Amino acid sequence: MRESVPESWKPVLDPVLEAEEARRLGGWLRAEEAAGKTVYPPRGCRLMALDLTPLDRVKVVILGQDPYHGPGQAMGLSFSVPQGVRPPPSLANIYKELETDCGIARPKHGDLSNWARQGVLLLNNTLTVEAGQAGSHAGRGWDAVTDACIEAVADRSVPSVFILWGNHAQAKAKRISNLRSGPHLVIESPHPSPLSAHRGFFGSKPFSRTNDFLDSRGRGAIDWFL
Repeated sequence: MRESVPESWKPVLDPVLEAEEARRLGGWLRAEEAAGKTVYPPRGCRLMALDLTPLDRVKVVILGQDPYHGPGQAMGLSFSVPQGVRPPPSLANIYKELETDCGIARPKHGDLSNWARQGVLLLNNTLTVEAGQAGSHAGRGWDAVTDACIEAVADRSVPSVFILWGNHAQAKAKRISNLRSGPHLVIESPHPSPLSAHRGFFGSKPFSRTNDFLDSRGRGAIDWFL
């Protein structure tokens, strides 16, 4: 895994990346690309969530499962796509809930970088995927990396919000022993996918609940406008 770890995350990730599991992951990824397989997001973008959101600035964590696997979609931020790429269905439903919850008109683009720069850690559990093969890199070693990131946020005494959409994110959070025992707010709902959004994602008000909590703890609200 030849990605440059942002400075604020080095104390968290350097020990993880020196472990055998991470070395196997790096070797496997290189072999996959050498075999001609397309891996998303491209090199240099795989730690974008950490790059845009330093550890000491994290206010909110939104957990995704793995990157989008279509051409030009994955950019290293969960649920986000680059400018000019049509928002995928799950992101479109996130925008619907944002409009209902906060009265913010649905953006025409799907780039969530503005959220990331304000302290919203948009982290996928698995940080790479083979083109056209959803979930293809799950279980290859990324869990240790992303678990360490979440653990580092949960370990802090600074109140943060963890938004867990869907069973996958909620199961991952159960591995973080101190997530629910600290000063944090945990918001859980079904995933915004069209397959599950109507089972409780719509109407869950994650954005206003997040800002109410952050304001009450003196941390400052997120400007969800894009």
